[in-house]
Amino acid sequence: MSKVEQQNRQSWNAATLAHNSHKGDQAQFFRRGGSTLFPEELELLGELKGRSLLHLQCNCGQDSLSLATLGALVTGVDIADEAISFATALSRDTGIPAAFHREDVVQWLRQAASQGLQYDIVFSSYGVLCWLPDLRAWAQGVASVLKPGGRLVLVEFHPFALCFDEHWALKYDYFNTQPMVFPEGVGDYVAESGEGLLLSGETEGMQEFENPHPSVEFSWGLAKLVGVLLEAGLRLRKLEEYPYSNGWKGFKQMHEGPGRRMYAPVGQAGVPLMYGLEASRD
Repeated sequence: MSKVEQQNRQSWNAATLAHNSHKGDQAQFFRRGGSTLFPEELELLGELKGRSLLHLQCNCGQDSLSLATLGALVTGVDIADEAISFATALSRDTGIPAAFHREDVVQWLRQAASQGLQYDIVFSSYGVLCWLPDLRAWAQGVASVLKPGGRLVLVEFHPFALCFDEHWALKYDYFNTQPMVFPEGVGDYVAESGEGLLLSGETEGMQEFENPHPSVEFSWGLAKLVGVLLEAGLRLRKLEEYPYSNGWKGFKQMHEGPGRRMYAPVGQAGVPLMYGLEASRD
């Protein structure tokens, strides 16, 4: 694991403890039939019953278990020790089966391909690509573990939206190719988003969380993403852009619409805040 990946691993370990401190009794939420999935993911994913599904950057496994309740045979991979530990415990406590692995996703994909592992669906969502130092290696890894006819489903925050700071001022270069260091590390976006990300009931949790570990992010434009997927031999089947973000209230004065969709302030020109993509291996 590189120095950058190790740095991000530490930052995510600290942030994960803060995030889960706000989320109430998550095991009870799932035992009562709860799901953390949004309609956009479900529409792109389609029928899941009996499908083998690889969930990359699965975080603490809430979406993974939601997918498993729909009949998918789920394997989750994430770089953060705290996330995988929590996901494994949540699977055990809910009785919802899923397998979880702590590893850098590109390294894990290489190992899986060497073992001949293949999946019907590879899925990833929300704030994932910015943590990948090598997008081409990720795309090739995804293609290597998809069965013929298998699909990549990605729902992600739009790279243009990530050019703004929290006050909607353009700050970051869309075409930046250099790593960006954030001394403040991964923040407590769960607390900042409130009910948008707190389906299992809110608890006070950690207050005024400060991450002791800086983080490093990478900027990947939409054309770059599509290019590396095509280069890896995948066929683009669908690409949708949305004027809202699901659950995440990442900017000031965002207003919430139906279904926990977060929109730009009233009166502000709309910009794409999220996109959904489906690509397949022929």
